[in-house]
Amino acid sequence: MTIKIYRVTGMTCGGCVRHVDKAIRATPGVSEVAVDLAQGTATVTGTATFEALSARVSEAGYQLVEQA
Repeated sequence: MTIKIYRVTGMTCGGCVRHVDKAIRATPGVSEVAVDLAQGTATVTGTATFEALSARVSEAGYQLVEQA
């Protein structure tokens, strides 16, 4: 399993954090997630691809950005 940190755009409140967290957790291959509003990041543990995560987060109304 890998741990990846992604930038999340569009989050402005705790409700946004819950929506992003729920979207990521619903992605097959995710075993753990931590969404940080202050940093604008999501730390994801598991085997899910960026494409799968990005699609779920996009459906929730936010954007996931792969960090270098």
